[in-house]
Parts: sequence; C-alpha cells; structure tokens
Amino acid sequence: MENPITHYWQIRLGALKEALEENNFEVFIAETAVDAGHLVLERILPKTGAKSVSWGGSMTFIATGLYDALKERENLEVLDTFNKNIPAEEALELRRKALLVDLFITGTNAVTETGELINLDMYGNRVAGITFGPRHVVILVGRNKIVPDLEAAMVRIKEYVAPTNAMRLNKKTPCVKTSQCEECKSASRICNTWTITQKSFPKGRIKVVLINKDMGL
Repeated sequence: MENPITHYWQIRLGALKEALEENNFEVFIAETAVDAGHLVLERILPKTGAKSVSWGGSMTFIATGLYDALKERENLEVLDTFNKNIPAEEALELRRKALLVDLFITGTNAVTETGELINLDMYGNRVAGITFGPRHVVILVGRNKIVPDLEAAMVRIKEYVAPTNAMRLNKKTPCVKTSQCEECKSASRICNTWTITQKSFPKGRIKVVLINKDMGL
C-alpha cells in the first residue's frame, strides 16, 4: 500500500467525524492548518452570518492564520482578547464581553474517539464560551488531541498539556520545575475548571474542524 500513514489518518479522522456528528456537532476535515483557516473564512464564517467574533486561548488558532485574517475583515466586530497592550482589568472585561459574540473560536485539550470534547481551563473564559453564550463556536483540533476515552483525556491533560502550557505561559507552578502535575495550590495554577462537552446543543452550534496534522499542545 502506498502512503499507509495517510490512509491510517484518513480512517481515524473519518471515524471521529462520524462519532462527533452523532453527538450533534457539525464537523469538517482539513489537511493543514492553512486549509483550516481558509475553511473557517470561506465556508463557516459566511454561513453563520456572524457580525462579531472573538476567541479563547489556542495555539492551533494562531497557527491557522485566523488571528490576523479576522482582524483585517471589514464589517466584523473583533474582540481581541489576545491584546497584551491593554490593562489587566480591561482585558478581563473584554473576555466577559467575548462570551456574547456571534462566533467564538478556540481549540480543545482533547477529543475522545466517542466524540466528546474535554477541556481544563484557568480563567474559565474559554470553556465558558464553548458551553454557552456565543451563537456559534468553532473548535480547531489537531489529530494529536485524539484519545480513546475520558480517562485517557484527563491523563493527557494533567500529565502533558497542563505542565507544558504552564511552561509556555511562564507560570510559577511546581509543574514548571518537575514537568509533572503536583495538584498544587499555587496562585498561578492554570488547572481550575474542567468541562466535558458530550453533545452540541443546539445541534450544529459547535463546529469542529479536524486538522490532519499535529497541532498545539
């Protein structure tokens, strides 16, 4: 067989797409991060009719090019919660307002083979946006986020995603030094709120873009 790796991932992503669709998510598959960005701009955004957009923390979102592309769009109100040039209180207020936009874009820490999204958040604005508020949600998911089940998802997040994110964000938590979750009581702790999104409600509100590359953490 030629290209067995390509064939392998086509099967895996196809099966995951079916599982997610059974759980009322609207699902797309993109081969690359750039393809995912184009898909959102050219298909998903126009279909939603969104007049306002914001996002939650996601390395995958940045990699798609959407962060810059959306800010250049005319007739689209953009709430840039990544802006580091505004005071902390203003930034927090912007995160609150972002929960009422028409389109909210972010990633996920893990997705199970049964079609569930598993996330662990620091402030809670990212998981809040996924759960309720924005009219439409886009979840960008690299193939490395796929896990068998809920238990595997939680292990992945606590043993890998959380420590590496704490390192990336220069947090003063024990896991930055040990690389392992210490169930700390640090003021900088980023592991505060878990969410398990078993189904999209209403049907199709959450749109999942599966990307056939390893993306983010």
